[in-house]
Amino acid sequence: MQKSEIEERLERIETKLSFAEDLLEELNNLAFRQQAQIDRLDAQIRQIQERSEHSSGAHARDPRDDIPPHY
Repeated sequence: MQKSEIEERLERIETKLSFAEDLLEELNNLAFRQQAQIDRLDAQIRQIQERSEHSSGAHARDPRDDIPPHY
């Protein structure tokens, strides 16, 4: 028994749909992992900024301390 043209087309469409669903799931997983990485990087940037703010305040210098040695 030979498949009709409609059955063959339907089978191709179902196959393509299956691949598209797999690809969509893969892309969703990738987007999830990338967002997790972005969140980690944001947290690291905030920590670095906080450290920088704290350390720059602790090491504030008076410009008069930078008088050249010949004075």
